[in-house]
Amino acid sequence: MNKRTKIIYWISTAWLSLGMLSTGIVQLIPLEEEVMKMQNLGYAAYFLTIIGSWKLLGVLAILIPGYPLVKEWAYAGFFFLMSGAIFSHLAVGDPAMEYFGPGLLLVLTIVSWYLRPNGRKISVSRD
Repeated sequence: MNKRTKIIYWISTAWLSLGMLSTGIVQLIPLEEEVMKMQNLGYAAYFLTIIGSWKLLGVLAILIPGYPLVKEWAYAGFFFLMSGAIFSHLAVGDPAMEYFGPGLLLVLTIVSWYLRPNGRKISVSRD
C-alpha cells in the first residue's frame, strides 16, 4: 500500500467513524427532532436505539486492530444503513438536502472498505 492510498484510507475512515459516531450518539439520545424524523420516514422511535447502538459498535469494529471478519460485517452494516436511509428519504419524497448526509457516509464507507490495508482484510487460503 503506497503512502497516498494509506492517507486516503485513514482520512476516509476517520470521517466515516466521526460521522457514524456522532449520528449514533444522537440516535441514542431520544431527541424529539430525531423521533419525528424517524416517524416521518415510517419507522418506530425504538429503531433509533437499534441503529445508534449498531453504529457505535461498527465504529469500534472498524478502528480496533485485527478481527477482519468483524470489520467486513461492520462495513456491510454501514452500507445497508446508509443505502436504506437514502431509499427511505426517496420513498417519502424528502428534499435533496436530506440525501447529503447518508450519501456522504455511503461514499466514505465504500472508499474506506476498498482502500483498507491487507491486515484489515479477510485472507483466503487457496489449497
